[in-house]
Amino acid sequence: MSGVRAQRRAERRRRIERRRTARRHTMAVLASAVVAAGTVSGLFTATGGERHHTARAPEVLSSAVPVPLPARPTATAPSPSTSPPPAAASASARPPARPSPRPAPKAKPAPASRAVPSELYRHPRSRVLDWVRAHRDDPRRPLIEARIAAQPAAVWFAEYDPGTITGRVRAVTSGAAAAGRTPVLVPYAIPGRDCGGASQGGAPDLAAYDAWVERFAAGLGDGPVVVVLEPDAIALADCLSEDQRAARYAALGRAGRTLKAANPRARVYFDAGHSGWHPAGRMAAALREAGAATSGDGIFTNVSNFHRTADEVAYARRVLAGLGGPPHLGAVIDTSRNGNGAPPPGEWCDPAERALGRPPTTSTGEPRIDAYLWVKLPGESDGCKGAAGTFTPEYAYDLATG
Repeated sequence: MSGVRAQRRAERRRRIERRRTARRHTMAVLASAVVAAGTVSGLFTATGGERHHTARAPEVLSSAVPVPLPARPTATAPSPSTSPPPAAASASARPPARPSPRPAPKAKPAPASRAVPSELYRHPRSRVLDWVRAHRDDPRRPLIEARIAAQPAAVWFAEYDPGTITGRVRAVTSGAAAAGRTPVLVPYAIPGRDCGGASQGGAPDLAAYDAWVERFAAGLGDGPVVVVLEPDAIALADCLSEDQRAARYAALGRAGRTLKAANPRARVYFDAGHSGWHPAGRMAAALREAGAATSGDGIFTNVSNFHRTADEVAYARRVLAGLGGPPHLGAVIDTSRNGNGAPPPGEWCDPAERALGRPPTTSTGEPRIDAYLWVKLPGESDGCKGAAGTFTPEYAYDLATG
């Protein structure tokens, strides 16, 4: 019996020892699990905190200008949406893989446009408006006001005034910008202007002209603007010697570049005469020499003249074809007095039986024709019915009723 009891006691001791060993193993496993869980928890916390501290959303740029701005680099870490997720403790704890983000679409460059970018500006001061305000009781006033004074027209700068030209130009461009409109400006100060004719004047020499153009350009602002650069300066250059013509053409090219550099939104057009003057090929050759294909946006025709719009459209296209250059080059046409077409040959000074042409617009419906403009304000005399450039109500009324 004593032997059996001793055997049983030994068996109980072995069972107790096995249970103790099992408890110690279980505690070790649980402790390891706690340590592992703490390690994983610490990993997520630290990684999350680090990401929150170092990663920022990319900076977004916006601009009102229609030209895409260049990307601006940043020194930040990648966006959290593109960072890989932190390592997990087990496959079951790993979050599902995120799809790769789509690459941002590349910004498309702004398409080249020949159109003048907004409605045209009517300056609140002009000779016709001054006359309308001063002659409220004149029976011709309602028709002149409605058909001429109400239309947007070009603003001429015909005085060589280096001390004031910047402010005068800025007054027009700032007024247009406030109205959300596009002004049409006519710098008219080339030396030897009009070959000494009725509109003679201008800067004393080309160096002075260069400086005047720089001051003119300083007033352009940064809004859209149309510049009709020096009417007759190319088409009426036969009175100059070959060297003088070359020097003038070089000055016009510099002027175009100066204006464009001062305001990249300025559209600069070079003188192409009109359909009743030089052949298109000859005019294109002169324009190439003046840098019109590289220093501006195209050509203008029919300023202060009377040729029909259809004739000018066809002529302008022939000149542009001969000029070559970038495909964005276009033309603007003065339609202010061409409603009845050209007068008989030799009649150019306030000719009778003329009429207003198409109202100013940037919607011509014609390929490569950017705008119909009123560059010469109807009613301002060529020098026969009044002093050159003065407003003559009789002439204005005749045009409005023609």
